[in-house]
Amino acid sequence: MSVFLGIDTSNYTTSMAVCDENGVLLNERKLLEVKEGERGLRQSDAVFAHVNNISEIAERIGKHNIRAIGCSSKPRDIEGSYMPCFKVGESVAETMGHILGVPIFKFSHQTGHVTAAAYSADRMDLLNKEFNAFHVSGGTTEILHCDGTSGKLVIENIGGTLDLNAGQAIDRTGVLLGLKFPCGPALEKMAELGKLLFPPSVCVKGLECNLSGLENKVQNLKSENTDANDIALYALKFIEKTLDKLTSNLRKEYDLPIIFAGGVMSNNMIKKTLSKYKDAYFAEREFSADNAAGIALLTREKFLKI
Repeated sequence: MSVFLGIDTSNYTTSMAVCDENGVLLNERKLLEVKEGERGLRQSDAVFAHVNNISEIAERIGKHNIRAIGCSSKPRDIEGSYMPCFKVGESVAETMGHILGVPIFKFSHQTGHVTAAAYSADRMDLLNKEFNAFHVSGGTTEILHCDGTSGKLVIENIGGTLDLNAGQAIDRTGVLLGLKFPCGPALEKMAELGKLLFPPSVCVKGLECNLSGLENKVQNLKSENTDANDIALYALKFIEKTLDKLTSNLRKEYDLPIIFAGGVMSNNMIKKTLSKYKDAYFAEREFSADNAAGIALLTREKFLKI
């Protein structure tokens, strides 16, 4: 059986995925280790961690008859978009491609996220149409206009955060509360036990928002000895309300389907609130967090167009 291999080496996850003409067969991931109490990794440390992880992930993938290889080579499809950690996956893809004598395709990490979310939501057809997307993670909080009517998915940033990213705010809250980075799933469990002491006041204007106020607020709550579960709930409700207002404003400008992609969008509380919007689509957790499935699927589509 012939398959297509995708590789993604993002800020905090080493990923490989394999798909065939019917869909994703394997989607293997390994988080990069972050020391306790720290809120992230330097790029040099991320590169070193990917080098150590990549052979383990490849062993999990196993042997296959590979027709083409794709990789994430940059964060976004914009000029100057660059992050050293993606060079690891790009180098591995080029090396394997040359040895195997198969085509090598390069995509952005963001396009991979949107594609994986569309696949998980069973709406791959949207990739050939016009739609909107949210890409909400530790490194990105953006609203996107996506257009695949030309046969190539063109993504334009039309809004998002002006300061802190949603995933950053969540992780910083979690670390403040003693959780291990990345903190999303653990913070969500804490929030389930919390009480909302007061509704959050968020800053949203049109399709833009500010999230840095959340970090200041949770620090104040912590200094006042507020229960940790209540702080966790407040933080997630702040993100939820911000994304809800942004989605409402987006719908006033565009009457298009919306795909929600990125690790933050795997949060069940946030997903439940945003599910009220018509033609809103979400990925399962496996395809929301950083993964290479979208890259494998993009590789398949590009190969079949050759």
